[in-house]
Order: sequence, then structure tokens, then C-alpha cells
Amino acid sequence: MGYLDLNFELTDEQIALKESVHKFAKEVLRPAAIELDKLANPADVIKKDSIYWQCMKQMKELGYHTVFFPDIYGGLGLSPLELHMFWEEMGWGSAGFAVSIGVDCFPAFFASMMPNDRLIDEIVLPFVNTTDNSIIGCWAITEPNHGSDQLSVGMPWHNDPSINGQVHAMLDGDEWVINGQKSSWVSNGPNATHALLFLNIDRSMGLAGGGIAVVPLDLPGVHHGTCLNKIGQRELPQGEIVFENVRIPKDYMMTEPETYEMGLDTTLAIANATIGAMFTGVARAAFEEALNYSTVRIQGGKYLFEHQLVQRKLFDMWQKVELARAYSRAAMNYNLSNTPPVTRFSISSKIYCTQVAFEVASEAVQLFGGYGVSKEYYIEKLFRDARAAMIEDGSNDVLALEAINSLLREHI
Repeated sequence: MGYLDLNFELTDEQIALKESVHKFAKEVLRPAAIELDKLANPADVIKKDSIYWQCMKQMKELGYHTVFFPDIYGGLGLSPLELHMFWEEMGWGSAGFAVSIGVDCFPAFFASMMPNDRLIDEIVLPFVNTTDNSIIGCWAITEPNHGSDQLSVGMPWHNDPSINGQVHAMLDGDEWVINGQKSSWVSNGPNATHALLFLNIDRSMGLAGGGIAVVPLDLPGVHHGTCLNKIGQRELPQGEIVFENVRIPKDYMMTEPETYEMGLDTTLAIANATIGAMFTGVARAAFEEALNYSTVRIQGGKYLFEHQLVQRKLFDMWQKVELARAYSRAAMNYNLSNTPPVTRFSISSKIYCTQVAFEVASEAVQLFGGYGVSKEYYIEKLFRDARAAMIEDGSNDVLALEAINSLLREHI
């Protein structure tokens, strides 16, 4: 079902965008996600003939991988409002596919924000112009011993020289030499051709002494791990990447320690705002499942929706979805329209919307009763997908500490 948009200023083109993405999410992504979720072996998600590849190719043919890119590079050039509408519908269809196509653009998109001629010619334009699966990107930041702490700009541990990242780069002439391991939680890690790699350069600065590079993953010394076996978003392949004396051109290192925290902050602002939009869609999907089920299930001699307790639960769920949309739209609009962003609003959007998605999905499972935990019904998958979101892109608890400390630093 659709929803009443409270924005009276939507253009015909924006409404058409929302409707077309919703149609694709409903007819292509959701059925594929359900099919891939049933696979016992997560490695089968990216087998040669998997429907995963068909969906990724279809999205690229539609230009979905270019939604963040401006017209000058051949991207769709969507506004922040249009981006939110796009990602909400994608999340409504499949959280896993939404994340997969989202991180797909990270290497090229970051290169387009800090461009040099080589990056534009070798990374940005080939990615934007691809309509097949020959280029797949990933965001490689999480490590075996470092997760949300890597994102915590301004927190005490971020500048502690005794705490260092596990992937390190050293400059050797005109090349950077990279060694270390990224953990199993790298989205698109097992199948990516390029990584936006967050690494350590200056150990004396702790986690703050980092760099951000584009790394082609067909270089000698790159090793992909197996697909992670997990409870939710199983249509999203995740796995570790190991680097052994991997050499990249000097120009491929876009951010060094002097500007690393600014680059990290900008990346987090965009990523968390996007997750907020995606999981507004997941929350909406869970609410719709509960609403629809309440009109066909009979208990106590009448339909579920006729019970006042159920009506109150449905109201609370609907209200949370509407508030999630309003807040996440505002955060995305502000932070994608201003430099530098006020990242705590993106963080808050991510925390609020993923929590709402989980709460709405959990309440929906309760309304379904025993059927809610049955593989027969889609709500069971939505519940698992929503639970994973409170950890990915930064644990909600740690992100909350970063956000409130950002606010406190401005007032103390």
C-alpha cells in the first residue's frame, strides 16, 4: 500500500520516482530477497546463476547505483528529498538489497567528492557508466578488533595512540603499500571489485591517524573471505577482506591523517542518514503486514482489527512510521545540503529509525501470534532484518554516545 505524503510541494516527477521505485521493489526485489533468505548456504547468494546478480544488474540498468552522483558525472542527480523517497522504497522492498546497492557506490562516490583526474577517469566514470556487474563497490571499515569505535570522531579513544586500526598503509615512492584485515561484516565484501578502504597511516595519532583510499580488489595480495552466515538481511553478502602487501597508486589515497576525521565524519553523515531512510521503509513494511493481517485473521469471533487493543497497537505502529519519515527526511535534507554536515542528526535518524523498525516489526510479530515466528510469513524476515540494523553502520549505543558528546562539546 502507499502512504499519504504530507509534502504538498512534490512534483509529478518526484511522485513518478516514488511510484516506479516502489513498483520495482515490490515486483523484483522483495520476491528475490525472500528467495535468497531461504538459502542455507550464504555463499549461494552470490553463486554465478543466483538471482542476486540479476537484481543487481537490473538496478544498474535503471541507474540506481548513480542516485548520489550529480548530472556532471552522468548520475541521476537526485535531491535530498528524492534520495529519501528512493531509499525508503528500496528499504520497503528489501533492506539487504538496499544496503548492497547503497555501498556499491561508495568507492566511486567518495572519489567524485575529492576528485583528481586519475580518479575521475579510472574510478568514477567507469562506475557511473556501467550497466552490468563488472564493477561492485564496498565500504571496508569494520575490523576484527574495531567496529563502532572506528566511527567515533571526537571520542577519547579515537586519538589514543595505543589504539590502532588493523589495516595499515605505508608510502613507498609513488605507491601506498597496504597490509591488514577487514572483518566479516564488510557489506559486498565477498563479491566487490573495488573498496572504499578506511585504514591507518599514522599510528601515533591512534584511530584518528587514518586515510581513505580506493582499492581495486583484483590486485595481487587481496583475499576475499567467505560469506557470513547471519540471521538477517541474508540477501546482502558480507565477508572479510585481507590485504597482503597490496600496492595502489599514490593518487588513490584521497584522505590522509590531516583530513581523515573530516572525511570520516562526512561519510558517516551520509551513510547514517541513508540507513534512516531505508529503515523507515522497513518499519512501514512491517506495519503494512500487521495491518493487512488484522483484516483477515479472526480471533474471539471477530477480525483482529475490531479489537480495541489491536487498534491501539496499530495506531502506535503507524505513528512511529510517520515520525520516522518526518525526522529522517529532515536530517537527510539538512546534512546532504550543507557542508560540513551536523552529523549527530544523521546518527539520531539512524538510531531512531532502526529502533522504530525493530519495535514495529516486533509488535507485528506479536499480532501475528504463532504465525509471526513461522517462516511462512514475511513478517518473520522483517523482524530479523530490523534487528540487524541496530548494529550495522555503527552500534546504536556507541553512536548515541558520539552524538551526545558532539552536542556537549558545543555547550561546554
